[in-house]
Amino acid sequence: MAGKLLGIDVGTGGTRAAVIDASGRVLATCTAEHAAFASPQTGWAEQDPADWWRACCQAVRRVLAESRMDAGEIGGIGFSGQMHGAVLLDDGGQVLRPALIWCDQRTAGEVRELNDSIGAEKIISWTCNPALTNFTLTKLLWVRRHEPRLYERFRRLLLPKDYVRFRLTGDGATDVADASGTLLLDVAARRWSQAMAAAAEIDSRVLPPLYESPQVCGAVSAAGAEATGLRPGTRVVAGAGDQAAGAVGLGVVGAGAVHATIGTSGVVFAAMDRPALDPAGRVHTFCHAVPGRWHVMGVTQAAGLSLRWFRDIFGAGGADAPDPYERLCAEAATAPPGCGGVLWAPYLMGERTPHLDPQARAALVGLAASHGRGHVIRAILEGVAFSLRDTLTIFAAMNVPVTGIRLGGGGARSPLWRQIQADVYGKPVEMVEAEEGATYGAALLAGVGVGVWATVEEACRQAVRVRECIAPDPQAAAVLEKQYRRYRMLYPALRAVMS
Repeated sequence: MAGKLLGIDVGTGGTRAAVIDASGRVLATCTAEHAAFASPQTGWAEQDPADWWRACCQAVRRVLAESRMDAGEIGGIGFSGQMHGAVLLDDGGQVLRPALIWCDQRTAGEVRELNDSIGAEKIISWTCNPALTNFTLTKLLWVRRHEPRLYERFRRLLLPKDYVRFRLTGDGATDVADASGTLLLDVAARRWSQAMAAAAEIDSRVLPPLYESPQVCGAVSAAGAEATGLRPGTRVVAGAGDQAAGAVGLGVVGAGAVHATIGTSGVVFAAMDRPALDPAGRVHTFCHAVPGRWHVMGVTQAAGLSLRWFRDIFGAGGADAPDPYERLCAEAATAPPGCGGVLWAPYLMGERTPHLDPQARAALVGLAASHGRGHVIRAILEGVAFSLRDTLTIFAAMNVPVTGIRLGGGGARSPLWRQIQADVYGKPVEMVEAEEGATYGAALLAGVGVGVWATVEEACRQAVRVRECIAPDPQAAAVLEKQYRRYRMLYPALRAVMS
């Protein structure tokens, strides 16, 4: 059996491919960037699915070339990707319009319609989640209302990574972890909710077949092989949404294990042996990529996006900086913990946890003439960590066990941001050897699907290794505890100003 595994993550900013061997060692990685998402109006966010496929083909060809291996050595392929997007296809499998992606906030009217016509409590009882502007169903309803002629031609729904896999294999499919973010899945039973589809007047025939994440759901087609350089017939597993796949990549697969990930968005994710509900709907309850397991997670809309926004608007402090984010974090390190009182509310794209408010807006508060760029940048890093701590606060109220926290995403590459997170959470945080996150998790799921490992848990035991543990600094943690209490006063004050 071919012993190499390929993971592909269809993110917001780009598609990343990684090849690992049967011991879990990363052999090569490559990323192809996507075009920036379009925002035709405030709160809108769209991407062209064809651009995801283009980036996938580039990333896969590059990673095969970099690893200097024959495509026949790849024994299995797994996908992960951004969640909640809506890719609408016609009868012939052609994309009908740009995809409405996870951070699109235009569907407040559709959320109200669902709550009014069905009832918020009933929706949560059917799907384990409240109706939110981010979820795929509300995007479908928006298209149905505002683009009725286009909607008449709609025959098949796919999520972002599933569209890319459809182009690779020719088969439409999704997994229960990614489908959990559609508001069309009975999360507790791990199947499509016929009740929810009927109440929303969605023809269930548009929904793709469901699989568990490690299950084989197709194989590379001749056309997919020609486009990517892969071998026809290579088995492909269902994979998972980026958060569940990222949890696998970090070894967060058993109850008590938690990860905090800072990518474009930010997520705090806890593995569970059973579905657990927050009655207020402030955190999501989804199927895990591990069969028979679930997870709860809170989401910050603009985590890494906050730092990218600052970079794009105000620059990275020098055109000669080899890595603009390293330069920004070096500036942030010149400011003390607590930033001299400066606070950042990271609501650039509204907010999910804990406020469920698409109209929330960001703010920088507490500036004085004595503050400089370093104070502002550090306030952004701390503000994102405070927003993630909000989820840990909800977990405590739900009695969700937290025995350890592992960090992932681009934010975990910054030593300063890692330390800030340990100080804000008041707990040690861990880094694993392989920092590929969701891409690595997708490759591990592929290994389970093709028999390299018997279970996801076995794959994680053998392949995921901790390389560093960062303890909180007691003095900094005390300062940030006070600053967090001040941070929690920001949203009510901002809401009063913005309403």
